[in-house]
Amino acid sequence: MKPRSPGRGARRSTGPRRPTGPRRFVGPRRFVGGLRVRLVVTFVLVALLSAVTATALAYRDARTAVLQRTQNTAVDDLRERVAAVAAGFDLPPDQRSLSRFAAEVSEGLGARIVVARHQDLTAVSDAYADTEGRITAELRAAVRAGDGTRFQRVEWRGEPYLVVGTPVTYADGDRRTSGLEVFAITDLRAERDDTEALLDSVREGIVPVVAVAALLALLAAGTVLRPVRKLGRATRELAAGDLGSRVAVRGHDELADLARTFNETAGALQSSDAELRAQEAKARRFVADVSHELRTPLAAMAMVATVLEEDADQLPPDAARAARTVGAETARLSRLVEDLMEISRFDAGAARLNASETDLADTVRASLALRGWTDRVTLDLPEGVRAVVDRRRVDVIVANLVGNALRHGAPPVRVTLAVVRAGGGDVPGVGEGGERVVLEVADRGPGLPPEARERVFDRFYKADEARTRTTAATATATATATATGPAATATGPAAPDGGSAPDSGPGPGGGPGPGAGLDGGQGSGLGMAIALENARLHGGTIEVEARRPGGGAAFTLVLPLRRTGGEGEE
Repeated sequence: MKPRSPGRGARRSTGPRRPTGPRRFVGPRRFVGGLRVRLVVTFVLVALLSAVTATALAYRDARTAVLQRTQNTAVDDLRERVAAVAAGFDLPPDQRSLSRFAAEVSEGLGARIVVARHQDLTAVSDAYADTEGRITAELRAAVRAGDGTRFQRVEWRGEPYLVVGTPVTYADGDRRTSGLEVFAITDLRAERDDTEALLDSVREGIVPVVAVAALLALLAAGTVLRPVRKLGRATRELAAGDLGSRVAVRGHDELADLARTFNETAGALQSSDAELRAQEAKARRFVADVSHELRTPLAAMAMVATVLEEDADQLPPDAARAARTVGAETARLSRLVEDLMEISRFDAGAARLNASETDLADTVRASLALRGWTDRVTLDLPEGVRAVVDRRRVDVIVANLVGNALRHGAPPVRVTLAVVRAGGGDVPGVGEGGERVVLEVADRGPGLPPEARERVFDRFYKADEARTRTTAATATATATATATGPAATATGPAAPDGGSAPDSGPGPGGGPGPGAGLDGGQGSGLGMAIALENARLHGGTIEVEARRPGGGAAFTLVLPLRRTGGEGEE
């Protein structure tokens, strides 16, 4: 019987295929830098991921197409060549005829290696070729089963090969296998090189793609971030106090809505600020005008009270007590009006220094002597400490600090004057770069409660909430004690812009100014506020130590030490 052409069974791969496809790209877990960097990195990562995915897909499709074409060609060529050669081949063969059969099949396949097997006989078209490692037992078993042509891709010594096997059947129509098996080995190195060349070409195209993506990202980031930077700049200007800062609104996107909202917010804030400033100016003018208008009737009341106090001894006891009370309260009201006018000058920015080089120790002694406090205070005043200050304003500060210590603290009250060199030491408010004058007023009383420390310089604040106004009996004693220093009653025109009359209080060597009473009794609640404003006017400050380790509180006046300067305003 003559063998017929190999059966046309289904083409199936009997060996495993290596998986091909895009690998998962693991990007950075965390972006750093500003918004521009984030946008650029995001664009580049998206472009890179897209390019890698496209490259992997292209490589997979190209490799599949090339291998599929090669497989189809190899299977068809082997089937046709075997059919042509087997038509004149007699079975059973001997070794020589089987070798000649393998050689004839190989010649028709372009000198591919062909292996023919029949029972125990094996013939190879190339006697020097090693075929055992390339034809697997799995493929032999599949071909021996006689279900049709089979193929398998294998790697042998690091090189790819395609092995196609087919059984030869008899031509009598029953399709029985003849026992003759033919295998053709095809070298796939050329196909591998083609797909790798394609992969290299695609991979080289990733670099320009990423570069273009980075350029587009920079352009997009500039378009997005430009209005954001302008909005940030306007916000910083608004925070710095420029309430007129605005942002140009362009377009109708979300950034334009944000800019429009910012402008509306800034406009509302500017309107509110202008309204508050106007109300504040009206309040300052009101206080100044009221204080000014009260000075004239208070001057008349003070004169009447003085006459009544001089004749109090000739009046009945009740009338005398009433006369002294009226005198004390009139003096207290006069001081309150003077304090209000002084505060209004600070608020209006009309307060000026009448500075000259002054011996601070003499100024402190004079202030205490004027009020009769010299015997009640322990002094530590080194001689020769001179500075350019306004003597009257320093007197106000000393009077308030010492008066508070005498009223609310406990003896001994100690006043210490010192010059602190550059470096500051442990004195609050003293920093590097110059000398400071430090005047400390300390007592041994209970100290200030914690909540009072932050409010001690507030206007009309009194740490002792239980204190009440002076009683009639106390006022009588106070009126007697204050006979040496009646309040000033000079009148003058109201200052412009809500201020009060020009600063015309007593100069160096004169009486006390506003905020510095002579009696050391109940104050107006403005003394400490005026003292702090006077310190700031000198470029200094007042620090508070509410509770000292040894007991009591300490107020420290810190002023810059200026030793040169002439008379007149600074």
